[in-house]
Amino acid sequence: MKGRSTSAALVLRAQDYRRMRWKNGAGWTSEVFRFPDADDWGWRLSIAEVETDAPFSTFPGVERALVLLEGNGMRLHFDDGDTRELLPSSNVLCFSGERPLVGQLVDGPSRDFNLMWKRDRVDAQLWRRPLAGAMVLFADPEETWVVHMLSGQAHFPGSIGLGEMECGDTAILRGHGARIRFALDGAGELLLIRVVGRDEA
Repeated sequence: MKGRSTSAALVLRAQDYRRMRWKNGAGWTSEVFRFPDADDWGWRLSIAEVETDAPFSTFPGVERALVLLEGNGMRLHFDDGDTRELLPSSNVLCFSGERPLVGQLVDGPSRDFNLMWKRDRVDAQLWRRPLAGAMVLFADPEETWVVHMLSGQAHFPGSIGLGEMECGDTAILRGHGARIRFALDGAGELLLIRVVGRDEA
C-alpha cells in the first residue's frame, strides 16, 4: 500500500485506497488497511459505499464497528428481528459479523467506515474524537493505534517524517517491540482505534 512511512508508522493517503466489490457483490468498498496483508487477516479497515438497500456480507468469528461518514445513514435489519440505526447523530455501531442483516438506506446513498477484527485473535476499540491542538499516543509493544481523519488537517511534528494528514487519510502507528510516543497536532475530527493481539491484551 502506498504512503509515507517510518519503521514504526505509516500514513495511507485516501486516493490510494484499493476499491473492490463487497464479498457478496452487492456494493463497493475501499480497503484502507488489513493486517496481516493476506486473505487470513486479523483485522481490517475499509470504507463502504452503500447506494441501495442490500444484504451485508457475513463474516463468521468477526466483530464489526461502523461509523457513518456521509449521507443520512441506514437501518440494519437483522434476521432475528433486531433493528439498529446508523445515523448522523450516531457515534459507533457495533455488531457480530456472523449475524445476517439487510441495510436499508434512510434517504439516499451513504458511506461508512468499517472496522473488522477476528475476536479469537485481536481485541479492538474505536472512538470518535475532536482534535483541537496537540494529542499524544503511546503505542506499547505489539500494540497498534490507528488515526483516521474525518475532517480538518493534522501533522506529526518533529523528526518522525510522516508529514501532513488530510481529510480521509489514515495513520497506522505501531509499537514494534518497544513503547513509542507519537505526537499529533491539528484541528478537526478523527477516529481513534486501538488494536492489540489477544495474548497481549
